[in-house]
Amino acid sequence: MTTEVEAYLHSNIPLSAAMGVQVKVATPERVLLFAPLGPNINHHRTVFGGSGVVLATLSAWTLLHLRLSHEHLDAQLVIQRSSMEYERPIAGDFEAECRFADETAWRRFCLMLERRGRANGRFRGEFFQQEHQG
Repeated sequence: MTTEVEAYLHSNIPLSAAMGVQVKVATPERVLLFAPLGPNINHHRTVFGGSGVVLATLSAWTLLHLRLSHEHLDAQLVIQRSSMEYERPIAGDFEAECRFADETAWRRFCLMLERRGRANGRFRGEFFQQEHQG
């Protein structure tokens, strides 16, 4: 499924291709995305903050996209609000992850979407330096 999701992102959100985004995990419960430093580097030779925001937001958007598809719910996804806090510079490849754990909130989201044709929810995408595996 990761190959299909990656192709979808690159085709429908071209910035993801320009950033070199790769999908490592793509399930309705968890999305893990990877991006190399090269196309996302800033003048300090660390990850450009905007690239970090994009990858974190993309992880949350992708998780919601997968959950809606899994539930066979047709909806237009719009990010209404986003914020980011930077704890330290990242001087290498990086990843972003979004996990889903609150089934009660998801049921409320689905019910609101079915009743009103729109819904909102909070999803937390986090980005961090890739953990190199040896």
